[in-house]
Amino acid sequence: MEYQGFRVLLHLRLGIMLTLLAGITYCKHAPASFSELFRRHKYITEAYFQKHETLIDRAFQDFISSELSHVFCGKQNFMPKLSVMQRQLIGEGSHRRLTSSVKIEIQPEVISSLSCEAIVIERLPSGVFADPFELEHLTGRGVFSGASAFGDTDLELPTVRANRSVVEVHVDLSPNSLSGNKNSWELKIEIPLHARYAPLGKHGYTRVEFESPDLFVHCVDEGDTLNQSCIFSSTDEGVRTSPHAIVWEVPSGIVKHTKIVSVLTFIAAVVGALSVFMACIFYSEVSVYNGVLHLSPSVEHESVPSLPMPCAPDSTHLPRVYMSFLCRICSFLPTHHPPAVIPTEI
Repeated sequence: MEYQGFRVLLHLRLGIMLTLLAGITYCKHAPASFSELFRRHKYITEAYFQKHETLIDRAFQDFISSELSHVFCGKQNFMPKLSVMQRQLIGEGSHRRLTSSVKIEIQPEVISSLSCEAIVIERLPSGVFADPFELEHLTGRGVFSGASAFGDTDLELPTVRANRSVVEVHVDLSPNSLSGNKNSWELKIEIPLHARYAPLGKHGYTRVEFESPDLFVHCVDEGDTLNQSCIFSSTDEGVRTSPHAIVWEVPSGIVKHTKIVSVLTFIAAVVGALSVFMACIFYSEVSVYNGVLHLSPSVEHESVPSLPMPCAPDSTHLPRVYMSFLCRICSFLPTHHPPAVIPTEI
């Protein structure tokens, strides 16, 4: 009886110890897993694309919810308010700039103890891309503390063959850049974008609509020896975004014009080929050997003063490239008379 009671007490103590050990381990490593994400990856989107090949809005939102749920920075009651005050598309044609005015409000008492940066993630719609080298150049100039494009960044792919891409921009939030009331930052973020070749449509353009960006504030507690990180994301309450959608009308071909364009292109190609052929026939008396122009005796005395030759130095009525092309073609045409040699440059 005493032996059974001893075993029960031993098992009870062992269970309590294991429970406490598991709780301590979880509390110790749960916050560190978030910090580890930023130690291994400079960009949030980089971590997403290590798990997914393409951008899917639902998968990206699930990734944000599971991997980047915000935590408090130590004992500070850190709850900033993010808002996108204005968004607009600047420029014309296929190369434009997407600007976003962002306001970040934060408690003044936590500014001195935290080192923060703003993170803006633009999930670009299909048909629009950002040049990674252009973003790298802006980072080198100090416009951003970090900027990169992820996803399908091939600059030459048309819309029908390209997947969506993402642009992630980091901006340092230093105490010196606070606005007049000293408890908020007002940022203007400008991202250069380019349009891909759009597919054929009915109206001569394709509508590309931009969604609201994903906003984050990433902070590191400088007073913590473990450099614990915390983040506040735009998926939480307190984030206000502009209700107006940004639309880019990208020019595209019209389907009903396909046959007309094909016929005109074919006619232009035939006319161009015939013009080259007729030029060779018209200047059949001309031949070039080893950089020297040869004319038949009849052409030498009769045609040179009145008829401009494509290889003659004074033939300025023809483009230089076209003259060179005709000279090369005419060099293969035979002559039937002993040539008279006239030195000249081609």
